[in-house]
Amino acid sequence: MTGPRLGFFTRLLEEASAADRYRFALEQIEQAERSGFASAWVAQHHFGEHEGGLPSPFVLLAAAAERTSRIGLGTAVVTLPIDDPLRVAEDAVVLDQLSDGRVQLGLATGGTPSSFAAFGRDSDRRREIFADHVEVLLDALEGRGIRGTSSRIYPAAGDLGERVWQATFSVDGGRRAGERGDGLLLSRTQPRPADAPDAPLHDLQLPIIAAYRDALPDGAPVRVLASRTALVVDPENRTRALELADAGLRQLARTMFGLDTDGLSIDELARITDTHVGTVDEVVASLGADQTLAAATDVSFQVHSVAATHELTLRSLQLLADEVAPRLGLSTGPEAADALRHAHRPLVTARPGDTPREIS
Repeated sequence: MTGPRLGFFTRLLEEASAADRYRFALEQIEQAERSGFASAWVAQHHFGEHEGGLPSPFVLLAAAAERTSRIGLGTAVVTLPIDDPLRVAEDAVVLDQLSDGRVQLGLATGGTPSSFAAFGRDSDRRREIFADHVEVLLDALEGRGIRGTSSRIYPAAGDLGERVWQATFSVDGGRRAGERGDGLLLSRTQPRPADAPDAPLHDLQLPIIAAYRDALPDGAPVRVLASRTALVVDPENRTRALELADAGLRQLARTMFGLDTDGLSIDELARITDTHVGTVDEVVASLGADQTLAAATDVSFQVHSVAATHELTLRSLQLLADEVAPRLGLSTGPEAADALRHAHRPLVTARPGDTPREIS
């Protein structure tokens, strides 16, 4: 491998029925595998279609497992405080069996407070609940059993407990993920400080990665996934792509960064929101300025917050893999997918100065 593995992050935001949204997502994951993406990730969102429309990520990924054979299948993320951790463990293990060991299990405390009340949870306690649920989940996955009982989940989880990733926006969160040897999930929706609303994303995320790496136990492999937004189009579709991006990026700049978007051009909006939209040359140039990518092991691309059509998304996947990835040194193909599958394995060094190798 020459660089971070190329991943795909589907967001189910098409103006379509739920059945069509799910069909589009599955077709996009199939295209991603054909194009050589190492991984496909899905988000979990409850109660409505505007944030993603997928409350049951394991169900969708089980369908994806039947349509694919190589691509990694990840949750980014399961909102663990409002889920039963034993059911998460059981669903993840069954999916891992169906997919022949391709699951990457991303978890988070949750960023939508309004979802918590319906599940009888207090959003203000989400970090406390998350810590408790992680303990229950890992006990189940790692064979220690179910708290207060002699029960064990079936089927056994194998090494799935070592394929856990934690999402965070904070240095402290990066440190906690590192201390456990988990992977680190970073989002392009990283909140900006009030005094620097248009700060480059890498200014905020490189310190998180540094804290994560410093906290990793000896021999634990680095696993850092950076999620980014990119819509790559052929030159004849550039104007249309920018038109599709305008409304979503203005809303994002207003709601997330608190900016007055009147008078801002689409190019300014794209820069402020870290959105990479345009031709191959344009996307390569803008992504090349993102210093986080050099510190990541994986980079996953989604079209959100651009209202891209299904057809433009499929074409963007092709262009990302065929033209953007080689120019940025991103890794694709069966070797990249296989490397992700084994990325959790500890590293050892035989002698001082030797290159680290995986324990087989």
